[in-house]
Amino acid sequence: MLQFLADNNFGDTRSGDGLAGPMALLLILLLGAATVFLIRNMNKRIKRLPETFDSASMGGGVRPDTPTSPDAR
Repeated sequence: MLQFLADNNFGDTRSGDGLAGPMALLLILLLGAATVFLIRNMNKRIKRLPETFDSASMGGGVRPDTPTSPDAR
């Protein structure tokens, strides 16, 4: 098992014939694309938020199905 993990699966990286460069480029491009999609999604969600979060528009902060005191049954 340890020999499998220690194997160099990217070819000869010293001579430049290996796959380390193209694999790294692919990984960087995938991470960049994921970052762009995440930022776009977050911007859409932020634009949908209300301007202010005042308690009148939020229903006073108490849900109607919860009791107002711990003794109420």
